[in-house]
Formats: sequence, C-alpha cells, structure tokens
Amino acid sequence: LVSEGHAHNIKSAKRMVERVKPEVWDVLEDVIKEHPVLLNRAPTLHRLGFQAFEPVLVEGRAIQIHPLVCTAYNADFDGDQMAVHLPLSAEAQSEARMLMLATNNILKPQDGRPVTTPTQDMVLGSYYLTIDRPGEKGEGKYFSSLREAVLAYEMGEVGLHAIINVKVTKEINGNQRHKLIKTTPGRIIFNEIIPQNLGYVDRTKEETLFELELNTLVDKSKLGDIVERCYRIHGTTITAQVLDGIKKLGYEYATKAGITIGITDIEIPHEKEKTLSQADEKVDQVELLYRRGLISEDERYEKTLEIWTDATERVTEGLINSLDKYNSIYMMANSGARGNKQQIRQLAGMRGLMADPSGRIIDLPIKANFREGLTVLEYFISTHGARKGLADTALRTADSGYLTRRLVDVSQDVIVREIDCGTGDGITVKAIKDGREEIEPIKERIEGRYALEDVIHPETGEIITHAEELITEEMADKIIDAGIKEVKIRSVLTCRTRHGVCTKCYGKNLATGKLVNIGEAVGIIAAQSIGEPGTQLTMRTFHTGGVAGQDITQGLPRVEELFEARKPKGQAVITEVPGTAKILESKKKREVEITTPTGEIKVYTVPYGARLKVENGSVVEPGDELCEGSVNPHDILKIKGVRGVQTYLLQEVLRVYRLQGVDINDKHIEVIIRQMLKKAKIEDPGDTDLLPGELIDIFELEKINEEVLKQGKKPAEAKRVLLGITKASLATDSFLSAASFQETTRVLTEAAIKGKADPLLGLKENVIIGKLIPAGTGMNRYRNVKLIIGDEQETTDVSESDIEVQNNHIDSQSP
Repeated sequence: LVSEGHAHNIKSAKRMVERVKPEVWDVLEDVIKEHPVLLNRAPTLHRLGFQAFEPVLVEGRAIQIHPLVCTAYNADFDGDQMAVHLPLSAEAQSEARMLMLATNNILKPQDGRPVTTPTQDMVLGSYYLTIDRPGEKGEGKYFSSLREAVLAYEMGEVGLHAIINVKVTKEINGNQRHKLIKTTPGRIIFNEIIPQNLGYVDRTKEETLFELELNTLVDKSKLGDIVERCYRIHGTTITAQVLDGIKKLGYEYATKAGITIGITDIEIPHEKEKTLSQADEKVDQVELLYRRGLISEDERYEKTLEIWTDATERVTEGLINSLDKYNSIYMMANSGARGNKQQIRQLAGMRGLMADPSGRIIDLPIKANFREGLTVLEYFISTHGARKGLADTALRTADSGYLTRRLVDVSQDVIVREIDCGTGDGITVKAIKDGREEIEPIKERIEGRYALEDVIHPETGEIITHAEELITEEMADKIIDAGIKEVKIRSVLTCRTRHGVCTKCYGKNLATGKLVNIGEAVGIIAAQSIGEPGTQLTMRTFHTGGVAGQDITQGLPRVEELFEARKPKGQAVITEVPGTAKILESKKKREVEITTPTGEIKVYTVPYGARLKVENGSVVEPGDELCEGSVNPHDILKIKGVRGVQTYLLQEVLRVYRLQGVDINDKHIEVIIRQMLKKAKIEDPGDTDLLPGELIDIFELEKINEEVLKQGKKPAEAKRVLLGITKASLATDSFLSAASFQETTRVLTEAAIKGKADPLLGLKENVIIGKLIPAGTGMNRYRNVKLIIGDEQETTDVSESDIEVQNNHIDSQSP
C-alpha cells in the first residue's frame, strides 16, 4: 500500500487493512499473483487430497473450486470445509508449483488413469451434444464447411442432433482436397475442443483422413478415454485446456438440453403383471412340493429365490427396453452421468428381494416400485437394508482408516534409493484369473515395468523388448498380439536394495507416467493407494446359499485378513505332497487320500459340507486346495516357499478390489508384501552372535553370514517368516517409528534394555525428531548439491553430525 502511494507510512497502511478499504483489494490482487496456495480437504486419504492452486479473488465468503478436482478431493458443495495453507519460502513455492499444482496431478497414483475425468452434468451435456436424432429439422442438408453447419444451427435452420452432410477441406502436400462426411452439428461443436490426432481415426488412410476425431456418441467412459489419450499424446498443458473445454461445453449444453426428471418419464412396463403372476404360480408349486415333503426347506428357499431373481430380471429387461432412447432418465443412466439400471428398476419396475438384518435374503420380494408406492409391510422389510447400509458405512470408515494407518507404518521407509540394485532375479507374471473370468489382464501387469530377459516373438523370432528395458504400452500391445501368455519382469518383490527399492525394480511412477525418481516415497504411495479405496469395499460376509458351507469373508475384512497374515475364516485344506487323489466317504467324516508317485499315502480330513475341489483320480500338486475356502498363507510359505506365498497374497488382494470394481496396480501391493517378508527367524546361530528364535532382516543376515564365512566359520541358518503388517511395523529397526505406532511402553522399554540406536532412515522417525524427511529433495544426495558460481570448484557440504554420516553411508551405496 505504501509503495503504491495509497498510504503514507506502514501504520496508516495497517489501519487501512483493518478497515478493509477498497484499495486494499487491488493491492492484494497484485501481491498474490503467481503465488500458489495449498488447498486440502479432510480426510486426506491420498496425496491428491492436497493440491496447489493459484488463487483468484472473488466476491462472497466461500471458497470456489474447479469442478474437475472435486473427484480427487471427494468434495461436494453441501457445506464441505477446506483448509488453505500458504507456502512461504521460495523452495516451498517452487515445490508447490512443480509438484502439487492441480494441472500436474491429472493421473491417479493408484492405477495411472486420469482422476480429473468429467462427471455428472459435464457427461450429460456431452452426451446430449453428440446424440443423433433421425427426423430432426434440417436432416440430410448439405453444407460447404464445418463453420457453415454450426452457423446454420445457431440461426435455427437445423437441429442440434440432425444428421447432415458437410464438406471438409484439407490441404494434402499443398493441394486442397475435399470430401463429404455425415455428422451432426453437435458433434462438430464437440470436436472443436478435441485435438484431432488422438488415434481414434487412422489419419494415414485417404478414406478416413477427413473424418472428425469423434463422430460417435460420447458417454462417461469415452470421455475418460479421451482424457487419457490426450495426456499420453499431448502432455499436461493441452490436457488441462481440453478438460476445461469439455467442462464448458458440458455445462452449457446440459443447461440448454433442460434434461430433468418428470413423473411421466417413469413408465411401468406392461409385462410386469404377467411376469409376477407367473412367478407366483411357480412359487406355489414349489411350496406344494415342500409341504408334501418332496423337497427340503433349503431347496424350497433356494428355488424360491431363483424364481424371484429371474422375475426381477425380466421386469427390468422389459422396463429398459420400453424406455425411449431420448427419455431423460434413460439418458442420465446411459451416459454414466447419474443413476444406473438398478435404480431405474426400483423406480418403475419392482424393488425385488431384500435382506434381513442378519444378511439372509427374505424369500418374499417387494413387488411394488416407488412410482406405485410400497405397502406398510413392504416398507418395513426394506428398512432392514437401509439401516444395515448406514451402520456399515460408519464402521467401514473407521476400519479402513485403521488399515491405512497400519499400511503406512509398515511401508513408510520404502523410498527409491538407487537406480539399479543389480539383481538378476524377477518374477514371472501372467493374467490373473478367477475360475474362467480374467480378473487382471497381462497388459496391466507388465506395462511400465522392466523386462528381466528379452521378450521374443514366438513366430518371427524378433525381440519385442530387450532385457533391462522398460515395457511401454506399445510393446505391451505387441506382446499380447504375439500371443505371449507370460513375461518375466523385474519386481519390487525381488529388489536387492536395502531400506528401499531401486528404480528398475519399481518401474514407472503411475502418477506421472514417467520413470520413478530417486527419493520418491513409494511406500507411502502404496499405502495410500490400497487404503483410499478401502472405504468403497463392502463389509459384508456373503452367506453361501443356506448350505452349511463357511461364509467366505470378502471386502475389507478379507484384505485385513490377508495383510495381517491371519488364519482365515473358512479355511481350505491343502495338500503338502503331489500325487493322485481318492475320495473316501464314511458316516462320520470325509477324507481325501493322496497317493504320491513313490507310493506313499497321505490322508486329509475334509470338513463335512465343504465343497470338494478334487475328484477321484485327479492329479494334485503340493499346495493345491482340496476343498473350497481360503488358504492359510503360512502353510503356503511352508509348502511353496516365498515366491508361492507372494503370488498368492498378491492375487487374493487384487481379487477383492477387482470384484468391487477398483483398479489397483500390482506394484503397490508388492511393496507391502515385500515388507511382510523382510525378516527371517534364526534356527541355528552357527558361529554368529545371533540368538536362536531372533527375527532379523534378510539382507542383514546375508551380510553377517558373508563375514562369518570369510573367517571360515559356520554361518547361521534361518527360515523366512511371514509377518502381518502390525507385527512387521513393530519389528522394524527404528524404535521411534515402532513406538509412535502401537504399544509405546513395551517398545521403548525393550529398546532401552537392548540399548538400541535408531538409524533414522524412515519418514516417521525424522518427523519425530524434527529433521527433514529423507525423501524427495530432503535426501542428502540433493541437499549436498552446491551451486557453482563463476570459477569455484565443485564442493559438497561436509556432514554435520553422526546422523548425517550414517545417512551419507546409506546414500553413498546408491549411485
């Protein structure tokens, strides 16, 4: 204020600010130019809950944010609070701008897909804009250019959805060429904001050269795909512009469309009555059979459920087919803007079967829908589900938060510390299947990883990917086209870097789509990527249809069971030997007898009522399940070894998330599994100073054994152990980190008795003592860089204390 001449001295300027004079705002606007601020919404479940923006002064007292970052924050406009933080130092400002600016955070760290995809109104507007409607005003007209067609629409000569013919002119090798294309004015408008080289149209061929990039109906998934391709081909800046363009068009045309829900949009299908009366008859017949004692109670229940499920399906089908393509509700659901078939079914079809408080399905369905209104009994039945839903959500949030905290604690010291650990080891990956259904295709597992050995085309013999080369998306596609079913890749699970991982074993950073930088805190990212979608997982244990089978735990409790390496509920019996199976049934029990190739016989008792997975004469391998259920991971470690248990845990965790429609990249789960298998238990200390039964880091053990062998003495023998994440966090080398996690008194007293020293390698211990965290620019290799001005020779800082020396020792192991 003083320098602008609005006030004479600092004191009067201060008074002006306190009185909020109008000049203050103009000055403030100048002051905040180019100064990013951080915006955060609690709960911060992943790093996208904290982003940087350039503030703009607005009238009113509410923070206004861009609609596309709402997904990342999980924010909505019903009174959410957000916190604004101000980065002060130049370093903080530059980090905020380079790393945290919202435009640089377009991809999710979980799976590398865009997080800023248009939602709701934007989707609806784009859908409405690109729909075609036969018989619309001006259909079949011819226009000399794209501009003229849009002008004709603006003047009201043709409808937005009319199918018209437009002459497109392009210059090829200096010659003007023309071609007529069929499209709608809406699609021309939509294509104005989309780069015309996203690869939807083959631009090398003459016949498709003139086509619009997107001459189809655009729904939510298509928009997501556009953003993803745009980011890959054009990078951040253009993607941000395209997103803003889609946002503007989407909102504008959603408004112009005037799409809304009216009661007349909900039409009850004609076939409903007929379908229901047929179902009623079938149920009566089943009831009759049951009363005559021809079928059991369980069979009656199963059959009744089957009849009603089928009836509900048929009513829904009739309803969806009877809806007009331009019906508002249908357009909302079909575009992916809001709502789905299930909700439409409840509005106009029938609500269907409901569960009672214990989770068992009541065999009397709700035949009415919301349009007709429910009877008192139907209303009462439907309250069970609603209450369970609310109770579940509350419990789930707490459980998911606690899981995230444990995951962060176990993996917080995993930082990328070097470029290559030099291991010649890796894992073989293939598509993950659940029965016949593919849970995760091989492409997603290999893209962005380093190949361990040359990937060779089976027919032509050409090398698709060389060993130690990053597998790009194009290479991954080639590998799949070549029909290769499994690929050997470098993996975090086999990385030899101590206290962290190396760039080559980790592969590309999913949030940037580029190779991971040294200093990236990949452990924290892994924990956030697994914990953040945790709230979306269900809590329920599925009740297997009335049979005395075990309830298979799913959703969040199953993830917890796996990461804590607990003995699972509903355990499967597994075989420890290979051979041929034979099933023996007696009155009291069922047994499976395995005859090994050497003629030994091993008998396993299978719990009654469990479904068998083997038949008479089937050949089994060690570790195969004999009956359905979950396997105890400790058994797998015993029978199949470390690699077996790693694969099992990875596939099981992925399966839970995939069934809920959540995509998580393998590498995040691998980071956690690696931390669970870091320790070995000493069985025979040999000539070392170790104690039997002691837990020790496997790399530490190798180092000790190497030294003992050099002296010609006997090395220690140890067995790899699988620790749950809580145990693994408490077994860490850092007592500060363990004490700040759980059981503080026990950890501290033990550390004091043993006289432990904390190497301060992880993030938590450094935060506790108030040092910079050893990740990102806080790593010594970055802090020790000195700027050389003029003729000075290159120097690096001398470390200040022993702690620094230790850190340097670790950093010096990295290149």
